[in-house]
Amino acid sequence: MYDVVIIGSGPAGLSAAIYAKRAGLNLLVLEKNPMSGGQVLNTYEVDNYLGMPGMDGFDMGIKFREHADRLGVEFKVASVLSVENQGERKLICTKEETLETRAIILATGAVHAKLGVDGEEKFIGKGVSYCATCDGAFYQGKRVAVVGGGDVALEDAAYLARTCEKVYLIHRRDELRGAFVLQQALAALPNVEILYNHVVEEIEGQDSVESLRVLNLKDNKKDSLSVSGLFVAVGILPETELVRALVNCDEGGYVLAGEDCATNVPGLFAAGDVRKKPLRQIVTAVADGANAAVAAGNYCGGIKEK
Repeated sequence: MYDVVIIGSGPAGLSAAIYAKRAGLNLLVLEKNPMSGGQVLNTYEVDNYLGMPGMDGFDMGIKFREHADRLGVEFKVASVLSVENQGERKLICTKEETLETRAIILATGAVHAKLGVDGEEKFIGKGVSYCATCDGAFYQGKRVAVVGGGDVALEDAAYLARTCEKVYLIHRRDELRGAFVLQQALAALPNVEILYNHVVEEIEGQDSVESLRVLNLKDNKKDSLSVSGLFVAVGILPETELVRALVNCDEGGYVLAGEDCATNVPGLFAAGDVRKKPLRQIVTAVADGANAAVAAGNYCGGIKEK
């Protein structure tokens, strides 16, 4: 019987692990991927984490995991199939075993949202990508497009502009949502063209992406853009399928939990991008992990005292 099992080892999960271990809790971290770090591993540069300006995202993720390893946190690579609440005992089923724990911290993060247009599935890995820092090197000297208007889309466009001949930034609204400083940086790049009030209707090509069919929402005019790659940055979807039948979630699937990360189910906590909150950043995920671990420790202490 564990005191707490943490599902996921991104910034929230690793932060929770560090705080739980230092509190003397018997814990286990489950991670479905072979490497910890979550989405930060695919971030080219992190410039807003306190004390680490310009930090490479991959290196940051490695440092987070190394911190947990130095404390002796136990990790297992496993995909969780189901979570069952039995009051003061929770069951976590993986392909290999069923684990018993007093508390669970859900830190499963989120996945990239898709456009849902013709050609998207066909060309994933053949010109369609959801990570500019992962795949941008394949498009040096080529023409590419980025879809989105938030921070990630702006960062992707600026990153690609360093090596690509031309970058189109396609956004469905008449103004960008990303940080003003990012908008300023993008406006100064001569090889970036922003297409406001445009959407991608279809991705075309033979063996790989060759062009995009785009629609101007203002005048309903359709056009074709010749590009070799399309980078999709239109948001994320929370990985909360495991607990949606157990805990209260909003219409988007984000878990409803307070600043202590406690859900409506005693002993089940949600930390990081899975939790409904106004800002999802590395720093808020790390804070969530700390709060969740402390709350889980208090919960487990209450059980043991009975």
